[in-house]
Amino acid sequence: MRVLISTDIEGVAGIYHRVQTTPGNPEYERARVLMTREANAAVAGAFDGGARAVLVNDSHGDFRNMPPDLLDPRAQAVQGKPRPLGMMAGIDQDIDAVCLVGYHARASGRGILAHTVNSFAFARIAINGQELGEAGLYGALAGAYGVPVAMASGDDVFVAENRALLPGTRFVETKRATGQNSGISLSPAQSCAAIGEAVAAALRESSARSFRLEGPLEVRVRAQTPALADLFCLWPSLRRGEGSEVVFAAAHVAEAVQVINALSAMSSALR
Repeated sequence: MRVLISTDIEGVAGIYHRVQTTPGNPEYERARVLMTREANAAVAGAFDGGARAVLVNDSHGDFRNMPPDLLDPRAQAVQGKPRPLGMMAGIDQDIDAVCLVGYHARASGRGILAHTVNSFAFARIAINGQELGEAGLYGALAGAYGVPVAMASGDDVFVAENRALLPGTRFVETKRATGQNSGISLSPAQSCAAIGEAVAAALRESSARSFRLEGPLEVRVRAQTPALADLFCLWPSLRRGEGSEVVFAAAHVAEAVQVINALSAMSSALR
């Protein structure tokens, strides 16, 4: 069994504020270690659950947060950007199961540090009328390869948003949101223990089913500002919807994800 672990930071136990997720300060340096420990807990759980190979995808920000020398040496690290499959890079490497560690609620939600892909750029993303966060987008990308999300961790809002979307997935609630930048968290040790146990159990049970979005797809992206919508519509295949919404068609999920990530990169022109 080959397992891909996609690791974000906002859903990690003890993380509440943007400064913890942004390089260049002592709080981030501590947070990236907490992120790495949760990834390592998932790696250990994967091997306990029968994995013979594990890839760890660094899926936050610039995709190079976790110090490679602190990662479990049994795993291989997937880091750096740009890359076509984004937070699901590695899914094309004969993967049998995916784990989402440290994920968060979607944009405009009530979860801790909730956003979708880029908090500056996007207020909402929907595909064929279904609003999705990063777990939905990348869970569907995994599903396009026939791979289920076996386990996922994050705050209680993240869990509530995605439980019906990802049938059979084993969820770990690392903290409870009381606001955008506040909550009640497990200790890092408790969170790591819960993640390791959940990954091992999920792989042994094999009850998760892949989440699929069949094409053709209509993707509606609500930009955070009209100016961003103006910018995005410089792309000839995009058209303006109502207000700050832009719309485009995609033949499949991988194409939709690539366009969304390209729009995210474009948004830096207005920062």
